[in-house]
Amino acid sequence: MQDSSKSALFSESKVPEVTLGFWIIKIAATTLGETGGDTVTMTLDWGYLAGTCLFLAAMVVLVAAQIRAQRFHPALYWATIVASTTFGTTMADFADRSLGIGYTGGSTLLLTCLVLVLGLWYRTEGTISVNSVSSRRAEAFYWGAITFSQTLGTALGDWIADTGDLGYRGGALIFAAGLAIVAALYVWTRVSPVTLFWAAFILTRPLGATVGDFLDKPLDQGGLALSRPLASAVIAAFMVVCLLLIPQRAGQHPREHAAGRA
Repeated sequence: MQDSSKSALFSESKVPEVTLGFWIIKIAATTLGETGGDTVTMTLDWGYLAGTCLFLAAMVVLVAAQIRAQRFHPALYWATIVASTTFGTTMADFADRSLGIGYTGGSTLLLTCLVLVLGLWYRTEGTISVNSVSSRRAEAFYWGAITFSQTLGTALGDWIADTGDLGYRGGALIFAAGLAIVAALYVWTRVSPVTLFWAAFILTRPLGATVGDFLDKPLDQGGLALSRPLASAVIAAFMVVCLLLIPQRAGQHPREHAAGRA
């Protein structure tokens, strides 16, 4: 009786339920985005512009497929996340290095873009909660915010590691500590869960970026000098194992909201 009453009030979303497993896979995806992006732009020597165009095209195709899908598909969702985080890696590197904006300028520009997208989403839908992603318009805002947050996270990770004289290990520790603070605020305070979600989503990206850089950067730059393709393959295999072992459930949103926005 309780289950039928619950299903009457809520319907499934096309984005996953936010659990500990979600964050584990998200961090792995962001690390894969860093090593995968560097594999194409540096190891294969495509350059930042060509790499950005390649992953932008892949992301557009996957986002379109995700929006057109009728229900939650874990493989499609996480493939789209990986595409967005890989595009974020190459786009941030292109802006910071090829365009000469620098880490500070790039981070400021991307933060401004993210705030604008979230502000427009809130103004249009009345909320930026992932539990409100129940229409194609809301889903478009969702993926726009995710893409800018992924790119911003890359720029922040490089900024802290390269210009803060902390190195990649120091940067990873800082962002891990930031995530721990967000988790503590979620458990022990009444800070808005929506605000904490987006803070955590942004922080997982530079954490993955610094971990990825730590794996593949040269020893004299504070990295482990591992092969980028090998590191990418190992992280991808880890993600597949997580998807197989960690239950993948669709999130839920109020059914009346979904009906009103359909």
